[in-house]
Amino acid sequence: MTESSTYIQPPPAHEHRGGRWIYGTLAALLLVLVVWLLIKWLSAPKPTAKAPPTIPVAAASVKRGDFNVYLDELGTVTPVYTVTVASRVAGELTEVHYREGQIVKKNDLLAVIDPRPYRAALVQAQGQLARDQALLDNARLDLVRYQNSYAEHAIPEQQLATQKALVDQDAGTVKLDQGNLDAAQVNVDYTRIVSPIDGRVGLRTVDPGNIVPANGTTGIATITQLQPITVIFTIAEDNLDEVVEQIAAGHKLGVDALDRTQKNKLASGTLLTVDNQINVATGTVRARATFPNTHNELFPNQFVNARLLVKTLTQVNLVPNAAIQRNGDVAFVYVIQADGSVKSADIEIQSTDGKESAATGVEPGQQLVTDGFDKLQNGTKVTIKPEPAAPITPAATGAAAASEARSGEVKKAG
Repeated sequence: MTESSTYIQPPPAHEHRGGRWIYGTLAALLLVLVVWLLIKWLSAPKPTAKAPPTIPVAAASVKRGDFNVYLDELGTVTPVYTVTVASRVAGELTEVHYREGQIVKKNDLLAVIDPRPYRAALVQAQGQLARDQALLDNARLDLVRYQNSYAEHAIPEQQLATQKALVDQDAGTVKLDQGNLDAAQVNVDYTRIVSPIDGRVGLRTVDPGNIVPANGTTGIATITQLQPITVIFTIAEDNLDEVVEQIAAGHKLGVDALDRTQKNKLASGTLLTVDNQINVATGTVRARATFPNTHNELFPNQFVNARLLVKTLTQVNLVPNAAIQRNGDVAFVYVIQADGSVKSADIEIQSTDGKESAATGVEPGQQLVTDGFDKLQNGTKVTIKPEPAAPITPAATGAAAASEARSGEVKKAG
């Protein structure tokens, strides 16, 4: 070994033993810590799985009651009678005795045509009849004398036969004159134009002073009967058998006339009859309903919605339409069970209207889901949402303010 080499003296033996003891102690403590952590982790309680959240839904109950089966169709208000009053004789219109829009009765005087020419013709017919009646009377007296003379063989039989023929001729002339007299009297009567029906007069079409023709197409006035009045509407041929069956049984079917929105009822009436054939182009048959129209609720040619009450189903299950779901042709509802879960139930709809349906497959009192169907399936837990509070109307607000004011006045007085 050279002088430049460095000599390292080894540590004493007791130092080697002290270091190993420290390392062993630390390792043992670490092992104990790991074992303790492992035991603690294994003995800790396992967390339980969270229950799925319940779904808030709206619900309504199944009720039992009577259900009216209606047919809703579009109809037109049609008067029973509409008459265009025209003059039966030609002449000058001298008088008008009605106001436009006036309600008139049968045989009320409406207008007058100048009667003077027709009265003159009547006088002529009366004179003609009187002259020919005198000739007939004279011929009959001569016939009596000829019969007496023939009985005494004073005249030939031919002369008697000629006189009989003359009497018959004069009798025919008198009858002709009587017919002319009656025609002249009718023409005089026609100069007074009267209402043929009860109804409402429309706008005047001819003013006094005009010459009107006989049987003109324009007419002097149009009269429409308003009380009673009818509504003509159509019924689909698929529903015709049920309606005819009710009519054949002697039932009077009620009909309501509704406005265009089908929210306001204008009048109530009864079904009068149905037409005798089906329109092959539309597959419908026309029906007529009659309405008293005492307050003129319906107006001729007005479009209305006719609601025909076909029959009434008694004591059936009433299901809200909002609760009904469909899977193809199958209708079903979600029934809320006693444990808060839902279960689907197939139903059969007997009839329906805008708000509810008569159906089988459910029982009265059952709660049905009406809103919140998105995540529903059999067994899903639900909670029923509270019904929204009724909105406060201005009238209610004013009443509350008045009540508070009165309370303040009472306190001040106290």
